[in-house]
Amino acid sequence: MNATVREFFDGYGKANAEFDVPKIAAFYADVFMFGEPQGVQCVKKEEFVRVLPKRKEFFRSVGWVSSKIESLEVSNLDSKYVLVKAVWKMRFESRTGLPIDSENSTTYILAGTGDSFQIVVQLDHQDLVKKVQQLGLK
Repeated sequence: MNATVREFFDGYGKANAEFDVPKIAAFYADVFMFGEPQGVQCVKKEEFVRVLPKRKEFFRSVGWVSSKIESLEVSNLDSKYVLVKAVWKMRFESRTGLPIDSENSTTYILAGTGDSFQIVVQLDHQDLVKKVQQLGLK
């Protein structure tokens, strides 16, 4: 199972790196829970897809260069659901041209769908907008 989860996140990471909206959307269930420090909300995939270009523009405007998964910790919840704790390394380029790296943690619950998964819960452990401000990028 861990190899399948790793393969899932390799594809998810690549879709995010390319900011390919249809590919990113394919990793999510039609309805999923999204949480961050301010709270939790139920999100419809079609609404999420409409927000992604704005999110991309925001991150590019503050110097985002790349994101990659640093580590995955996988726990099987049952025969269908998997809990995954991921650490992402985001790289930004400051106004002076110097790279700034930021580690960010996210917990996911994946639902098994045939031979792959879909994200049904995403919990970001930090407010990325505030983190950008703390890094002096905005």
